[in-house]
Amino acid sequence: MNETEYLEERVEDQINWFDRKSGINKKWYRRCQLVQLLAASLITLSGIFIGDNIFYLQYLIPFLGAIIAIISGILSLYKFQENWLQYRTTAENLQQEKYLFLGRSTPYDGDEPLKLFVERVESMISHENSNWSQYMRKVYKPTQAGLDDG
Repeated sequence: MNETEYLEERVEDQINWFDRKSGINKKWYRRCQLVQLLAASLITLSGIFIGDNIFYLQYLIPFLGAIIAIISGILSLYKFQENWLQYRTTAENLQQEKYLFLGRSTPYDGDEPLKLFVERVESMISHENSNWSQYMRKVYKPTQAGLDDG
């Protein structure tokens, strides 16, 4: 694989993937946070009407509380904020590496710049894959007697 092919088929592809995944996680994180904020605000505002014996409040307040708990669980499980920031960081780091390489700036101003570039890019991608693998093992860790010890 030559320099142009590597840049287009590997580096740009990975930058685009991390950029796209960062955007998706950012959207989901913000949506979940917005729903939590609205539900919490409605619970607070419903306190104004408690003395008015409004029938639906006995259902609305617990329902909104459940929504908040569900959204908290979703945020904890899917780690939208963490993924958004990690994917954005990786995309930016890959982009920076690409520009350093194209400009033959340090560390790419010596012998065999393509070899060094490939090593550094693959190291970044490998590190990200390793982080994902560790996270998946933690999330799907087998439990003893149905209880999670972690």
